[in-house]
Amino acid sequence: MKFAIVFAALFAVALAAPAPDAQAQVLRLESDVQPEGYNFALETSDGKKHEEQGALKNAGTEQEAIVVRGSFSFVADDGQTYTVNYIADENGFQPQGAHLPVAPLA
Repeated sequence: MKFAIVFAALFAVALAAPAPDAQAQVLRLESDVQPEGYNFALETSDGKKHEEQGALKNAGTEQEAIVVRGSFSFVADDGQTYTVNYIADENGFQPQGAHLPVAPLA
């Protein structure tokens, strides 16, 4: 139950963010929330896409965690489409994208 509440809260925050193009139409919206995982996909007419899957790992143990994998893309002011692939788990949020800076190796 707490998993569904957390997901619903995060999804509501993402959808409530102000959109610079208020004329964008939702082209695709899919969502499936289950007790031990979820997935959703969103695509709008202004070129934004977001897909994500989440799963409960180690359910019922002290190491219980939500593992999230997904990607989002958008068309920036320069006309290029940027894509970010990410994992979020017990090790934190780990984004990857050709346009993102990479920390130097220690």
